[in-house]
Amino acid sequence: MRQTIRSCCFLFLIGMSSAQQRLSEYGTITEATPSVPQYFSWINNTNEGSTEAQTMINLAFFEWLHDAYGMHLGIYAWDAGNIDSAQYYGSMQTDKFRRQFPGGFQHCAERADSFGCRLGLWAGPDGFGTTPEQETARVDLLVTLCRDYGVQLFKFDSVCGQLRDDKQATFARAMAACREYTPDLIVLNHRLNLGKALPHATTFLWGGAETYIDVHMDNWVGTATHNRLGALSRGLPPKLQRLTEDCGVCLSSCLDYWEDDLVLQAFNRCLILAPEIYGNPWLLRDDEYPKLARLFNLHYRNRDILVKGMRLPEARYGPHAMARGDGNTRFVTLRNLTWAAVTYQVRLDEEIGLTGQGPVQVRRYHPSENMLGTFDYGNTLSVEVAPFRSYLLMATVTPGSDIGVKGCDYEVVRDMGNKPVLLKLLGLPGDRATVKLHSQSRFFGKAFIDGQCKDELLTDGVDTTFPGDSLTRAWHRKLADLTQTQVPGDAEQLYEATCFSAQNNALEVQSLHRSGPTRIPQVQRARTAFFEQTLFWQRGIWDRYMFDERFETFFSVYHYRSDKRINGGALRLDLGDAMALDNIAIHALWPVTRETAPPATLAGEVSTDLINWTPVLWQREDPSSGEITAIKVANIRHNGGEHTLFDTDVKVWTANVRHVSPIRYVRITEAPDRIAEICAWVGNRQVNRAGWRATHLFAPYPTVQAEAAWQATVQIDKDAPHNSYVCVALDGIHGKNKAFAALRVGAHWVGASHRAPSFPCVVWEYGPSTIDRNNTYFFPVTDALRGQQVDVVVLGLKGCQTDIKPHAWITAYPVPYESMALRLE
Repeated sequence: MRQTIRSCCFLFLIGMSSAQQRLSEYGTITEATPSVPQYFSWINNTNEGSTEAQTMINLAFFEWLHDAYGMHLGIYAWDAGNIDSAQYYGSMQTDKFRRQFPGGFQHCAERADSFGCRLGLWAGPDGFGTTPEQETARVDLLVTLCRDYGVQLFKFDSVCGQLRDDKQATFARAMAACREYTPDLIVLNHRLNLGKALPHATTFLWGGAETYIDVHMDNWVGTATHNRLGALSRGLPPKLQRLTEDCGVCLSSCLDYWEDDLVLQAFNRCLILAPEIYGNPWLLRDDEYPKLARLFNLHYRNRDILVKGMRLPEARYGPHAMARGDGNTRFVTLRNLTWAAVTYQVRLDEEIGLTGQGPVQVRRYHPSENMLGTFDYGNTLSVEVAPFRSYLLMATVTPGSDIGVKGCDYEVVRDMGNKPVLLKLLGLPGDRATVKLHSQSRFFGKAFIDGQCKDELLTDGVDTTFPGDSLTRAWHRKLADLTQTQVPGDAEQLYEATCFSAQNNALEVQSLHRSGPTRIPQVQRARTAFFEQTLFWQRGIWDRYMFDERFETFFSVYHYRSDKRINGGALRLDLGDAMALDNIAIHALWPVTRETAPPATLAGEVSTDLINWTPVLWQREDPSSGEITAIKVANIRHNGGEHTLFDTDVKVWTANVRHVSPIRYVRITEAPDRIAEICAWVGNRQVNRAGWRATHLFAPYPTVQAEAAWQATVQIDKDAPHNSYVCVALDGIHGKNKAFAALRVGAHWVGASHRAPSFPCVVWEYGPSTIDRNNTYFFPVTDALRGQQVDVVVLGLKGCQTDIKPHAWITAYPVPYESMALRLE
């Protein structure tokens, strides 16, 4: 029987050898080995692990990127929970594994191989048991994964436990046996003491850092226009070692400016795994996938020369600048970690490692693409780097076949040999440009701009004007420094405006709201698989669960049993519009084993305008009136690992609000911990709740009353671009959640929709991070704000440290370009 299985596996190995041959051409991994692009699945699932079904959906997403844009993914790596998990060693024979992967790994390996990808796996370093039989079984398992499924990477993590000293030789023997089948095996060492087996590890985890934004990595270094300043501030590994791991770029939370993060990971550090991403890349917007593929493709095409890098002088090129490549072609990465644009002087000679003689062609690849020109060797080029962004340029004396456009910025959307080339021509509203194709080694016969034939673009160029009126002022600029003032009389309304505008949802839910719906089936299926996995909704981390007609789902205040409410918190419900109601009912889950009895009443208030609040009392209904009992609710343990189900009653409180209608805002202090449903009626008709939203972690205002304030009055331009937002930056130490910002527009208040680091929330994994300094509040510029005079107000809440310097800026993301679609045939 065993021989039959091995024979089948051997035939399967032959079938999948195409990907192995493509990726094994460099043999044993060394410092000079070109990078392997990777995705790993942490926080797509947590320690409970993935499933075959979810993995196949995720692989279909990457296959779509491959087919649609030519994006090459080298390794799809499962993270924790598939064989081993936290403090647990498993096998492919356990009931747990067979439930998760009824077809084993074969179907996943075949699907990955179909688009040139291989598998990787998270594991613990030990698991060798206490008997010779157990040791042999563990070694055989590891070898089987490499031999029969082409596994190219093991991520060995201390979360599962350390390697015992007396098993170091066994670990070394296992890795040597695995490399007989997978010579290019990559072994990641995550915080392990491997002892004499250390030479068998390929990498170490640089700085021990993970990159889950606002969970493990936040803006502690300063204020910024986005949440990824901490990630963009990362330096370089010691001695520019490439056989290390930086944990890649997390695409799950706080997604804005992800591409700047990826440019530095792939082209600046350029480690053995690069570009490396993890989490939930299907949460990006549809228009962002071409950029993701472009960065992967650009790196992959140049992977052989990117292994060699040199630091550039910081005084001239800014922090952690690098140049990678050979003597003929150099990729230079720069960054700007300040609020104002910075200009660097790039010398086109040996200072950046360029030794080949002749004219130097320079093009920018990021933030947008641009043919910067052709210059004499040794010339100096002025390069402006925008605030809080990275920058990637290429200087070469041997131009290749890459398509370009002269005359304006552009993005390459698709450049595959078997399909028409698609680009976006980019310009600010009203910009005029003469656009001409740059293609030195490829011929095109037809060109279309926005569907109209423009063949002259291929030869002499074509004059274009981008839609819209020219902007009257710079889209990124400082609005004002705030000055300290008396606490305003409307401090409570300002505070409440932000409490009602923000979110306490999981960061992934916030990313979904940020990116909006998708029209791509593979993206939608991956999103659905993630959000509908059982342990996501069992954590109670989305306010939508209070409006979904399901009593087993709920909105919770807990993060691994820890109550995250500030000063007891308050449930705040925004109905979206003022509406006349008769009754509001709250259905809460109350564990049957809880020592305290549910209260007879809940005290709250309702309002239409945040000014006038009317007290309302919710009365608990008698169980005989139809309470639902014995709902099973998950109690999630730390790290998302093992979880238990406990019985809970559904307790119902109802308030008659006919006398205080209309209502828009509801706030309730001492609300129940887990709320399953909030419903409202007019007569016998239940009100549609599609636009309802809620928070429940922010403190009641009486417990944090403002003790200090700063203010400035600014003007928002009528023509502010559609993707503009106001940043209110609080430089200095103010205390954790001790300073809040809001806007006053006439007699109305506008709250901050999000913050860096993020507002408190109930989460999918750890966090979120809460720091006591350098918070930045963000306000989208809506039509209601354009052309208005706006008071920018910062409130120092009770206990706030007041030695801070608030300042306000307006900016935009993405850059507010207008675009035209260019098609080349």
